[in-house]
Amino acid sequence: MIIVMKHDASKKEIGNLTDHLTTCGYRLTISEGVERTVIGAIGDESLLKGKQVQTFPGVDEIIPISKPYKLVSREFKKEDTVIDIKGVKIGSKELAVMSGPCSVESLEQARTIALKTSAKGSKILRGGAYKPRTSPYSFQGMGPEGLIYLRKAADEFGMIVVTELTDPRDLDIVSEYADIIQIGARNMQNFRLLHEVGAQEKPVLLKRGMSATIKEFLLAAEHIAKEGNSNIILCERGIRTFETYTRNTLDLACVPAIKSLSHLPIIVDPSHGTGRIECIGPMALAAVAAGADGLMLEVHPNPDEALSDGDQSLTPDQYCEVIDKVEIIAKAVGREIAK
Repeated sequence: MIIVMKHDASKKEIGNLTDHLTTCGYRLTISEGVERTVIGAIGDESLLKGKQVQTFPGVDEIIPISKPYKLVSREFKKEDTVIDIKGVKIGSKELAVMSGPCSVESLEQARTIALKTSAKGSKILRGGAYKPRTSPYSFQGMGPEGLIYLRKAADEFGMIVVTELTDPRDLDIVSEYADIIQIGARNMQNFRLLHEVGAQEKPVLLKRGMSATIKEFLLAAEHIAKEGNSNIILCERGIRTFETYTRNTLDLACVPAIKSLSHLPIIVDPSHGTGRIECIGPMALAAVAAGADGLMLEVHPNPDEALSDGDQSLTPDQYCEVIDKVEIIAKAVGREIAK
């Protein structure tokens, strides 16, 4: 529930209420506005033991949260969440552009991509050091060495790092090198993994599962938020349908839908969402027009030689062409690309 305090509620009255709710096992989020204080309380109503919150001095209004996902719902928090990571703001007017290879292959590769993309709107270097692949014989990533390459390239060109965590046992080393921890589509409902990243402070990029509904997607985010980490970035990356021409069906209707249901920022990955070079640019433009807070684009210096997902990787020059067009759409919808 959401508890709106009266504009003249005293600190003592607010403290008495929050102390009681905490004693009853409620988890609280307190927002102190200019005119009044709003308290978000998550827990079992039966724990109040017959004591009506409405009777506490200073309480003005009680608003129940109807959604099964509480902490990430728009009911819980009306204003958009903006996540600030070393000055890079995700969910703000400025579009967050994440670029890089599916898999880190060498320091030279990471540097080449960072050099080109950082000069053209990307402040976030993405790349996989640990890769969950469908085939056990496919390249599984470089592990810790890949993390080192990502960090070195990002630091050299003033970028931050997002990379995927696939195993809770690797959380410490991934956290050491990454600024954003990615949970991939295959792990969207790996609840042990969600709880682990929820219990630490690094922002989390949560990708939608390939067969997940919007409700299931938001409930997965709720698992993270419930553990204490509210710095969650959602990512639409396509869902599996009967269509086989594209790798997935990019569900751009998910963007405005989630914007109405949740306060969390959402970005779009048209690379995984389509798997086809000719579709990535147009879908990137459509994503921005639909209200996405950013884009994740796979970029590789030599896609034909990529160890994974070369078919859906833009060259640095193709990336720059896409961003030139994205800038036009961004301006039309009141957004902008980083300079």
